[in-house]
Amino acid sequence: QVLLVESGGGLVQPGGSLRLSCAASGTIFMLYDMGWYRQAPGKQRELVATVTRAGSTNYAGSVKGRFTVSRDNAKNTIYLQMNSLKPEDTAVYYCNSRTVISPTAPLEDYWGQGTQVTVSS
Repeated sequence: QVLLVESGGGLVQPGGSLRLSCAASGTIFMLYDMGWYRQAPGKQRELVATVTRAGSTNYAGSVKGRFTVSRDNAKNTIYLQMNSLKPEDTAVYYCNSRTVISPTAPLEDYWGQGTQVTVSS
């Protein structure tokens, strides 16, 4: 199995910054696309940003220009640098990876347990 562990969440004032990390471990043959999603209370989970293995990125319109997603393939780790945070960014942030655990296994989605980000004065 694949384990994704997020870190870096917390409480920050509006306009502040946070950096989230997510490390993948376990039986991993190949990590393909990785990404960050978030879920605010009473809302559906939504895409924040994704990054391919080659480094191509995609962002939700609401975070474009403020958030930067990156990854370190050697460390099986994805990052999310969040700047100019707003109260509406408050949510639980989840890490996702599309992973193959062996050469003959299918591509599967794995999720982290989530990390809380709260933007408030």
